[in-house]
Amino acid sequence: MDRPRRKTGRPLSFDRDTALTQAMLTFWRHGYESTSIADLTAAMGISPPSLYATFGDKKRLFREAVTLYLSSEPPECLIAAAPSAREAARRLLQVSAEGVSGENTPAGCLLATSAISCSAAAADVQAELAAIRHGIEACLRDRIVADITAGTLPAATDAGALAGHMMAMTQGLSTLARDGAPREKLLRVADNAMRAWPD
Repeated sequence: MDRPRRKTGRPLSFDRDTALTQAMLTFWRHGYESTSIADLTAAMGISPPSLYATFGDKKRLFREAVTLYLSSEPPECLIAAAPSAREAARRLLQVSAEGVSGENTPAGCLLATSAISCSAAAADVQAELAAIRHGIEACLRDRIVADITAGTLPAATDAGALAGHMMAMTQGLSTLARDGAPREKLLRVADNAMRAWPD
């Protein structure tokens, strides 16, 4: 008598959202290229065939992880909801300081640290993250330009440089967090960065 074949694939208790969250945290902690399929399946509690069947491949899983990372408080939405460009920048810095120093998440920013240096095979991933950061910067720059046009910022304000400064500060906060800086220090650095804002 033939034994019944054992079914393979994802376990009955598989929860896609939970698995994706674990993948996001793993990429966040180790970076895109340093994270192996074995790292991911161990963190997600699934087999390699289940990973490929559910998420495609490692790159597609990473892209989903980045989307999840940005979904809690999308920067573009934050900028659009702020009453002024100044408040948008202040809020971006505050959210960044809090996000890179969470108690239950890895230190640093997934967008800033997960693909700083990559091989040619991952150049497209690196370019995609850069495009996301550029998009956030462009959104803030446009908001600054709108305030210049409205007369709430000086006409001589360099919108591109000001937006770039704020983005540089958010990425700097990520580095400080990776180096062990506590949230209290990061928030003070964020407050200090706002001194560059024109009156």
